[in-house]
Amino acid sequence: MIGKRLKLARTAAGLSLRDLAAKIKNRVSAQQIGKYERDEDVPGSGVLIALSHALGVSVDYLVGDQEMVLDGVEFRKKQITSKKEEAQIEAQALHLIERYLLVEEILGLQSAEWDKPRQAPFPVREIGDAGLAAKLLREHWNLGIDPIQDLVELLEERGIKVVVVKSHENIDGLAAQVRRSQGEPIPVIVIRSGAHGERQRFNLAHELGHMVMDVQGDDKFREKAAHRFAGAFLMPAEALWSNVGRNRSSIGWSELFALKKLFGASVQAITYRCADLGIFPPSLKDGLFREYSRLGFRTGPNYEPHQLPEEKPERFDRLCYRALAENAISEAKAAELLNITLHELNRRMEEPAAVAV
Repeated sequence: MIGKRLKLARTAAGLSLRDLAAKIKNRVSAQQIGKYERDEDVPGSGVLIALSHALGVSVDYLVGDQEMVLDGVEFRKKQITSKKEEAQIEAQALHLIERYLLVEEILGLQSAEWDKPRQAPFPVREIGDAGLAAKLLREHWNLGIDPIQDLVELLEERGIKVVVVKSHENIDGLAAQVRRSQGEPIPVIVIRSGAHGERQRFNLAHELGHMVMDVQGDDKFREKAAHRFAGAFLMPAEALWSNVGRNRSSIGWSELFALKKLFGASVQAITYRCADLGIFPPSLKDGLFREYSRLGFRTGPNYEPHQLPEEKPERFDRLCYRALAENAISEAKAAELLNITLHELNRRMEEPAAVAV
């Protein structure tokens, strides 16, 4: 039965039943497509092919039988104003995770195991506990106190799937689990494409905090704890003491932006973290934030100078290319998994990337 797959693909594409009927030139009505989705009827081969073309998925995908459910979704409060948008983001995430698991299965790989500390979720009763949780997770992952160069790669190595989705709304991120018919749930962090690198990294660390902490308190306190966790995870106290000092009465722009490059965090996040640790007194913190407001740093999604590039999940693409090179999948299947055309796939396979001299 294709009902769940059909509805998932349609939702991920952001199409209504009427939109999809129009895309297949009304070969069947919107009401009939609704019956397919409810498994009250089955499309003939011609309609099935038309639906797959319209949705950009294969017939094999639509008739597949693997079931997954996105569970434990935590959209940040008031970030999603449209139920349609929320459903579309969930569907995009599920669609990618399903392809991810498929290529791992084809290669005979176990899905990267979620390297969750035995003590997690860490109990958080007061705000300082969130910083301790970040420190304990760093210790469990043997990260030391060094800045994290590629946070997306680190998370994927530790068994957390990172999904980047397109969204018209100002969605920072969501933490979720994907339940499947067999095997343990898979932790997922979904973030929006187009965010500056420093904002993206903070959002990833924030959602990681939601995953590994058990916060006792209202929504406002849970968000505050996740913010504190993110700052502590990206900027360990020892690293800041070493690079900034323990007590400062002033700081210049050049130093702030050098720290931004070093830690991969915004100057605003750095300021908050230094204030939390007592490195910046309240007068310095307040003065800096007045300047950030005057300069427009706080009026949009992080309009600071020296923006950092986005980090991109790359493990899934690597596995697809590996499966293709090992003849485990066809070129057509590789293009489908990567969601690109055969022409683009051949271009990528034949043209070496530019090598820096």
